[in-house]
Amino acid sequence: MEDVLNLIGLMAKSGNIVSGEENLIKNIKNKNINLLIVSSDCGKNTKKKLINKAYYYDIDTISCFTINELSKAIGKDNRVAIGVTNKKIIKKIINMIKNK
Repeated sequence: MEDVLNLIGLMAKSGNIVSGEENLIKNIKNKNINLLIVSSDCGKNTKKKLINKAYYYDIDTISCFTINELSKAIGKDNRVAIGVTNKKIIKKIINMIKNK
């Protein structure tokens, strides 16, 4: 899974990642996010709110990394979820996760 986290880090540097709860919700509503990655150790209420919002707007969601892993990958502190905006990279991320 380290290769997926490295790819997420590269996307963050290139501006293809959205983070922060309010920012994520705004971008989900605007359909700017194509994949939502929620940490596996995220709080119950936050996780439910983000996943329900993504489901309502028909955005794929995965939950397979911890808060520390996501935060370290994008170089920011305490990130419980991130949104991926680049459609081309999403297929690659999903395939990499499925093949692990």
